[in-house]
Amino acid sequence: MEPVIRFSGASITVTEILLAAILVLVAIILTWAVMRRGQTSEARELQKHLAEMRGEQSRLQGRLAQFAEDSERRDANFAEVLDTRLANVTDRVGQSLAQVQTRNHESLSKLNERLGLIDAAQNNIKTLAGEVSGLQSVLSNKQARGAFGEKQMQDLISAFLPARAFSFQHTLSNNTRVDALIHMPDGHGDVAVDSKFPMESWRRLVEAENTFEAESADRTFRNDMLKHIKDISRKYLIQDETYELALLFLPSDAIFAELHSRFDTVVDKGFSQRVVIVSPTTFMATLHTMQAVMNDADIQKNAALIKREVATMAADVARLDERVAKLQKHFGQAEQDIGDIRISTRKITSRASKIGNVEFDSIEEELPQLKLVSDGEN
Repeated sequence: MEPVIRFSGASITVTEILLAAILVLVAIILTWAVMRRGQTSEARELQKHLAEMRGEQSRLQGRLAQFAEDSERRDANFAEVLDTRLANVTDRVGQSLAQVQTRNHESLSKLNERLGLIDAAQNNIKTLAGEVSGLQSVLSNKQARGAFGEKQMQDLISAFLPARAFSFQHTLSNNTRVDALIHMPDGHGDVAVDSKFPMESWRRLVEAENTFEAESADRTFRNDMLKHIKDISRKYLIQDETYELALLFLPSDAIFAELHSRFDTVVDKGFSQRVVIVSPTTFMATLHTMQAVMNDADIQKNAALIKREVATMAADVARLDERVAKLQKHFGQAEQDIGDIRISTRKITSRASKIGNVEFDSIEEELPQLKLVSDGEN
């Protein structure tokens, strides 16, 4: 037990103080009792008891001293063990704190990196939200939606076909204006393309999905599509002016797939009305086919032109052959004339040689002969 009073190296605990107080109290009581009774025998007896109590007190003090010494030794050992354990705990706590600090630092670094990624993603989300809001504002306006689909169709046509092969907002002979008219080669007719789509009915159809209004929305969308297909067939299919089929452009492949999966009657009605429904993907394939037809027509047209030019060149070669024959004939006549001229020159040379060898005394005799010979030769 820890002492409460230390004096000159000695220490007194609470137990010792209590025992001393009890002994003093007993002595006072006994003394008071002796004085109270005034009997000698009892006083001696009390003194005897007091002496025994003093002996017990001395022994108790010895034991208390021994107990205090043992307690102090145990306290010292306990303090040493406690210090050792506290040192070990302090070391472990320090190591744990260092490890925790390292992990926290790493976690904070990773957290900062993730926060950076989150900030970038948030900025992208804000940008995307702005674009979606812009798209929603476009799609909420009927005229803007029509312009959106028309612009997408025009971009595809401009990307795949030459400028001479199409015209936008073309007015037909019946005073109707078509969104796009693709000019096919001679004999095929021009293909009319319509980009208007009943987007309002489609949006109501999507919003009413899995509700009690779904059946009504389906019916409204089907009727609007059939009416639009009928209008395209009536306005844009003109005999001897446009192609026998017209195209209805849908601005989304998802709408195209949904239309074929749920509204096959609309697609069949379009075929019967000679109106083909196309999506951006199928429209690109159609434009590829049209481009191939145009290229084939250009090749055939160029082949006819080449054939005509080859025929003209063959006629020129024939005339050149005639002129070469005539020139060859002239060269033959000239060669013959040159041969005659050489014969005459040889004769002249021969006569000159004979004249040079004639003697002067026989000139008069030979002159008549030379004259006769010259008269007989050319």
